Amino acid sequence: MNSITPLKTPVTFLIFNRPDLTEIVFKAIAQAKPQKLFVIADGPRFPEEVEKCEKTRAIIEKVDWDCEVITNYSEKNLGCGRREASGFDWVFSQVEEAIFLEDDTLPAPSFFNFCQIMLDRYRYDERVMHINGDNSVNQDRTSDSYYFSKYMHGWGWASWRRAWQHYDYYMKTWPEFKKAALLKYICENQNEQKYWTGLFDQMHEDPQILDTWDVQWMYTVWSQGGLVIAPNKNLISNLGFNRPDAVHTFGNDPRSRLTTTDIWEVSHPSFVVEDREADQHTFKHIFQVQVDPLMKIYRRFSLIKKKSSFISKLPKFSVCD
Repeated sequence: MNSITPLKTPVTFLIFNRPDLTEIVFKAIAQAKPQKLFVIADGPRFPEEVEKCEKTRAIIEKVDWDCEVITNYSEKNLGCGRREASGFDWVFSQVEEAIFLEDDTLPAPSFFNFCQIMLDRYRYDERVMHINGDNSVNQDRTSDSYYFSKYMHGWGWASWRRAWQHYDYYMKTWPEFKKAALLKYICENQNEQKYWTGLFDQMHEDPQILDTWDVQWMYTVWSQGGLVIAPNKNLISNLGFNRPDAVHTFGNDPRSRLTTTDIWEVSHPSFVVEDREADQHTFKHIFQVQVDPLMKIYRRFSLIKKKSSFISKLPKFSVCD
């Protein structure tokens, strides 16, 4: 297959205040021509952002193919974590499965087809909970088109309602999971255990500390003994690094704007088993680098700088929610 027919699977597009990036990713979605498009948008944080948000939302009005467009636009700013988590709840309250893209995650043309094939094949297999589009450090691990991983990535992904129903933004079951020492069965490496225990502790205490949704989703997948489908090629290029409006993608990251390679002809692995070697490589090259002391200082400084910039733009009488 080397062409695209109208996409049966619903696509969800997350947008905010970046009309330039939104336009680029929107054009890629338009090429896939999904029959149903969900659009989730957060509200402006301060008056100066209103115009950018309006321009971004106006791009969705350019849909010119046979498509049902369903929007969920917040007038209040909820932040990345709460807005995305509540938006995904909204999507899965209406459909059984969906493909998800953010405004800076540019997909290869075959990304949609790959996700649709995986959604169809594993629709009733409760072992599989998430489909990655991004493969930035483990390309060409196998002779098949994909392998199974424990690590989900949120840069272009797909899943089912049956999996998302277990999601909890507040990770209420984490203390019990931690007390039972179950993480050791998922992460054999002690550094890995330490990293995720610390992160899960932080997110359980205050889910807005990193203002994200995907740490909780990682925990959800692990707490249910789930597996992730990882494409053998990279299907997503992240355009959001090193921009002044970036929230989480900052720094000189080698995963920025990676090239993509299409997967049209899909060959399936014979066994549904985690590739532990690939997952160790993922931890080392994506997560462990964040534990490096210099990287921790840099990330903390960047977050403080962004928070200070945000607060300085708020009216004097406002309180951050």
